[in-house]
Formats: sequence, C-alpha cells, structure tokens
Amino acid sequence: MRDVYIIGTGQTPIGELWGHSLKDLAVEATVKALYGTDKQAVDCLVVGNMCSGILASQESLGAFVADYAGLGPVEAVKVESACSSGGAAFREGYLRVASGTAERVLVVAVEKMSDLLPDSVSSSLALAADGDYENLHGTTFAALNALIMRRYMHENGYKCEDFAGFAINAHRNAVSNENAQFRRPVTSKDYANATIVASPINLLDSSSISDGAGAVLLSADPKDSGSARKVRVVGSAAATDTIAVATRKDPLWLSAAEISARRAFSQAGLEPGDIDLFELHDAFSIMATLSLEAAGFAPRGRGVRLAMEGEIVPNGKVPIATRGGLKARGHPVGATGVLQVLDAVAQLRGQAGGSQVPDARTAMTQNIGGSGASIYTHILVAED
Repeated sequence: MRDVYIIGTGQTPIGELWGHSLKDLAVEATVKALYGTDKQAVDCLVVGNMCSGILASQESLGAFVADYAGLGPVEAVKVESACSSGGAAFREGYLRVASGTAERVLVVAVEKMSDLLPDSVSSSLALAADGDYENLHGTTFAALNALIMRRYMHENGYKCEDFAGFAINAHRNAVSNENAQFRRPVTSKDYANATIVASPINLLDSSSISDGAGAVLLSADPKDSGSARKVRVVGSAAATDTIAVATRKDPLWLSAAEISARRAFSQAGLEPGDIDLFELHDAFSIMATLSLEAAGFAPRGRGVRLAMEGEIVPNGKVPIATRGGLKARGHPVGATGVLQVLDAVAQLRGQAGGSQVPDARTAMTQNIGGSGASIYTHILVAED
C-alpha cells in the first residue's frame, strides 16, 4: 500500500443554511478543496451522504456533484453508512489511492437537513436503526442513547451533571471556529437548566440538526501539498457491531470502536498515549464517553471522569472536540466524518486558533453510524 496525503481541504459553514441547497453546499466545499488544482487531475470522486433521498429529494449524488462541480466525466460514486457516511467515504478514497488504482481522489461529504420539519428529519435518521426491533416501536436515537446513558450511570454511579464537561468543552472550542454552528460558551449552570430531550439526556448532551459540507483531496504525492504542512494518513480501519442495541452482547461497550481503533493503531505503529487529539463522535455525551473507553483512552467506566477532571480540553491529557465537535461545530450527519478530518488537519497545521492543541503532531478521528453499528477510525500525522 502507498502513502496517502491530504493535499486539499474545503468546507462550508455549518448551521441552518436556508439559502443553500444540497448542490450549493457540495459545490462550495469542492471548489475550496480544489483551489489551485487542475480539475482534470482528479481520477475519482467519492461522495459521503446519509439522507439526500428523503431530506433533499436527490439521489445519484456521485454524478450529481460531478456534474455541478464541473468534474465530469470523472468516475463518481455515493457512499452511505448512516452517520458514518463521511468516514466511510474518506476510507474509500484512501483505499483507492493507497492501492494505486487512483492518483488523486476527491472526497466530498454533504448533508442538507433543515428543509424539512424536525419530525421528518427524526424519521429519516431513525432508518439507521433496526427497522423491526427499534423503529417499529417508535424508538428514536435520542431515546436509544438515553437508555444507554441511564444504564451507564446506574452501573458506574454517576449523576447527570457529571457529563457537563463534554458540552462545556465543545462549546468553548467552537468559539474560535468561524464555521461552527454554535459559537458561544456554555456553563455548568446552563447544563443543569437545559431542557430534557429524553431523560437523562438534555439539550446540551445532544447534537443538532445541521446543514453543511466538507471536502478533502487525497494524493500519493506529498509534493502536491505545496507549501502547506504535509498531513499523511497512517491508519484507516472500520468495523461493525449489531445494528440493534438490544441484541448487543454488552450495550455499554462499543466493540466496533475498539476493533477499528486497534487496527488503526497497529497500522500506524502508535498507541493511545501517542495521540495528541481525538476528534470523536459526540452526537450525544454518552457516545463520547463510550468512545474514549473503547478506543483505549480511559478504562471502562472512567471515560466521563476525563471530562470531570478537565482532561479533554486542548491542553489536557486527551483533547477532544477541539473545533467544537458534533455538539457545537454541528452535525450534518453524512458530512461529519470528513468534517472531523478537516478539524484534525487544522490542528496538525497549527491553524486552529484559540482552540489549538499545543505542538499537535498526531490526530485520530472516529465516526460512528447508528448506535455503534458502523465505526470508522483514522489516524493522521503531520510531517515537516
């Protein structure tokens, strides 16, 4: 397998972007990622997306984005893996370059969620759960995560307020991210007073409905990075678990996160202590907790203590959500996996402003689909 470098990046602002269509978002991110690059040099386009058929009445996103971005007749395909669609698309692009079947691959991940009412959006997202054993009974992802969080609190003796540090850290880091959806800090008092969504999960435990897109251009040639600091992909892995939480052997353990992280660490020749920042999938605070434990950054039942003890901030032991994460940067579901990579690249190039992790050289991203059914882990390193 060949080395793979991230040579171009682009993204849109994240938020409720009423004046932008799915097409506008994808094209804007594409144009930014290809700035200064000959479009004809792109061998393949991979588009990550979860809900375009229902939420934007548009499928065939490979040809759709290629057409409106002026990339035709490039080979193009859409990749869907629920909320991990962006991570899956990035891995697809990585494999094509690493295997030598393509020299340059553009990965675009996009979602347009705010054009329908919240009930319709929730119904669309719920399609990533088990249709027979979860959806049929009206279970939402907020409800599933609430059940997991309540069990975690019961088994480990935590209270709701012990999770406040995740939201406080994410919102503080988003203040300096010009593309973030919620650029305002929150306090422990805000967390205590937040509206309950599905007990014990409150509004500040939950990511939002968001629109947005991100894009990266991958190449085997490090000289394509130009004057920008070189960022190489040194680990790429994926794994699956049961799609229904009820049929999982252990609902408090993300086995797909453990397996994909272990494989990525092995490829990179690294271990958790070598990682300078971790862009995890904090769609709900309990998912951040379980990811920290399964990926090896905290013992079982101790992930939430990293937040309680202030160890998840940019100068802490395990910096997470360093540009706001899903909670405050925003969570346009199919785009999130690529947005995590973009946040990691900003850190590795020293471009993260007020939330910069000091001397960041290695970064890990982890993108979760469903309640842990599909998980993609990537490790990036900065090279001089």
